[in-house]
Amino acid sequence: MTQIQFSAPTSVDDAVRQLTDGGSAAKILAGGTDLLVQLRAGYARPTTIVDIKRIPELRQIKAENGGFRVGAAVAGAELSEHAEVKNSWPGVVEGLDLIGSTQIQGRASLGGNLCNASPAADSVPAMIAAAATCTIAGPGGQREANVEDIVTAPGQTSLGEGEFIVSFFLPARPPHSGDAYLRFIPRTEMDIAVVGAGVSLSLDDGGKCVAARLALGAVAPRPLLVEDGAKALIGTMVDDAALAKLSAAASAACNPIDDKRGTIEYRTKVAGVLARRAAEIALTRARAN
Repeated sequence: MTQIQFSAPTSVDDAVRQLTDGGSAAKILAGGTDLLVQLRAGYARPTTIVDIKRIPELRQIKAENGGFRVGAAVAGAELSEHAEVKNSWPGVVEGLDLIGSTQIQGRASLGGNLCNASPAADSVPAMIAAAATCTIAGPGGQREANVEDIVTAPGQTSLGEGEFIVSFFLPARPPHSGDAYLRFIPRTEMDIAVVGAGVSLSLDDGGKCVAARLALGAVAPRPLLVEDGAKALIGTMVDDAALAKLSAAASAACNPIDDKRGTIEYRTKVAGVLARRAAEIALTRARAN
């Protein structure tokens, strides 16, 4: 049996050092809701596990430049109970709320859900739609990246050896803006998404759309930012014609697989339907803000 070294650093620098020393076989423990399952199944065989939950800045939620800085190890239940974040970015909270059971919510984190690199991760399309960025620490110091640039393929990320995500930044919410996340699953709860869709949009004082982002999950090897979906809304009153173009753009962007949860044809169709519904919810919220 392979011996596993376990550490629980209390600073970012110490975590980077221990990850670097562990090399490519080192693993981060944020919530552990994926890693522990992978260990038991034999899919993951790390020589080093670095628990980052004792690093203060990874466990904080704080206001910053009109937006919010969310530590990568903040649990889903904690973010769901943060009234200000929930009011500003309800779609992001909706995505995280859909991950697992109440017990899982007490451990699962935004950082872990992203870096597990599942194409069907629920929090990721919502964060992409929100134009969230992340701060990454590594042997070369800290750098910033867009959330949509992290996952490169199923189970793979753009993070280098010794790097890990420290925090996420959700930008300031302009007036007359809103977001939403929806997913479709075969069962009523605790299942993996067949399709997920996140939309964020902003209106001017007259109700015309001036900014928009559409992101999809579970319809390609990685979460997708669908720029044509945004183009379908910007400059319009987000009427039926614009929403129909958004739906078509969502379906056109899909590159899904056939599996036991859905066929290629079904996922492609549902992506368009969910994108439109999420946009309608985001529009209602934008008009109310």
